[in-house]
Amino acid sequence: MAWNNGGGPWGNPRPPGGGGPWGGPPSGPPGGGNNRGQGPDVEEMIRNAQDAVRRYLPGGGIGGKGLALAVVVLAGVWGASGFYRVQPDELGVVMRFGAFERTSPPGLNYRIPWPVESVTTPRVTRINRVDVGFRGGADTAPGGRVVANRDVLAESLMLTGDENIIDIDFAVFWRIRDAGDFLFNTRNPEETVKSAAESVMREVIGRTPIQQALTEARAQIEQDVRRGTQAIMEQYGAGVEITQVQMQKSDPPAAVIESFRDVQRANADRERARNEAESFRNDIIPRARGEAQRMVQEATGFRDAQVARARGEAGRFTAVLAAYSQARDVTVRRIYLETMEEILKRNGMTLVDDRLQGIVPFLPLGEGQRPAANPSPARNPLPTAPATPQPRAGGQR
Repeated sequence: MAWNNGGGPWGNPRPPGGGGPWGGPPSGPPGGGNNRGQGPDVEEMIRNAQDAVRRYLPGGGIGGKGLALAVVVLAGVWGASGFYRVQPDELGVVMRFGAFERTSPPGLNYRIPWPVESVTTPRVTRINRVDVGFRGGADTAPGGRVVANRDVLAESLMLTGDENIIDIDFAVFWRIRDAGDFLFNTRNPEETVKSAAESVMREVIGRTPIQQALTEARAQIEQDVRRGTQAIMEQYGAGVEITQVQMQKSDPPAAVIESFRDVQRANADRERARNEAESFRNDIIPRARGEAQRMVQEATGFRDAQVARARGEAGRFTAVLAAYSQARDVTVRRIYLETMEEILKRNGMTLVDDRLQGIVPFLPLGEGQRPAANPSPARNPLPTAPATPQPRAGGQR
């Protein structure tokens, strides 16, 4: 073969004085001048490479088998370069000539070696953090709190639903959900998440009163912002999942915070006075209503009793009148006896006996005028008046 002739480029050393392009240095540049010292000697470099190949190949030269072996070795090395490893927290994204081709799971995978295919391994399980309204320290877990090092008023000052200004700092936590969309659909995913979250937060705060935004509505605001930001990311096809929105601070602006706190204290005093008045009203009104109901019930009972008594008296009078019409003498006597009985029940009774001589002819029979049950033995008791017959009705007392 021509490759192994004495004058070939890979054959025996050039003959002395030979002037071929591979047998020795040229006789001179095309213009007849000397180019030594003006650049690297390319032919000398080629000769050195030939000598190195001769030392490592069998037989001291490259034949057909040697060339085939070299090609096989190079092809094997090139093919083996297609193996790559994807870590457990990563996802492989394979690109063919720069265009997205497929994704590969964690572990050992294979791709067509460069320059046909290349691979990128983004960390898809890592929770990323974006601060809006402030610039804090290092990234932390979603449950952690970061003290703001610098407040960015251009991002944190927002207008509330009742036309007040509020200073809000919050953090957005996100992760990669679709690695292909994440790498190819957005140019700067982190800035996109930040802009979308700030826009949604301004929208939510714009329809929320400042008092609710400072107190009980914080959790609801976080949920609304997370859902709104996630909807924007899905609309963009960014391949991002918003895991949490965490409000770090929600205060009035620093220039008016003292005045705002004075207003809040005045509102608190007003609410306290109102609650005390409500408590007093809730105590007095039921009591007054109960007292009025009791008085109404007593009056109703008294009315019913008087009406019943009057009806009974009228009925009794009607019955007596009917009896009187039938037997006048007996009825008059009965009325007289009943009347005297009622009178004597309410008055004390004293009997006077005109037959007694030498003593006071009076005998008190009232409860308060009776003698003691056990009189003292030193005293002489008064003689007991003899029993007198019961006076008849209509007789003298």
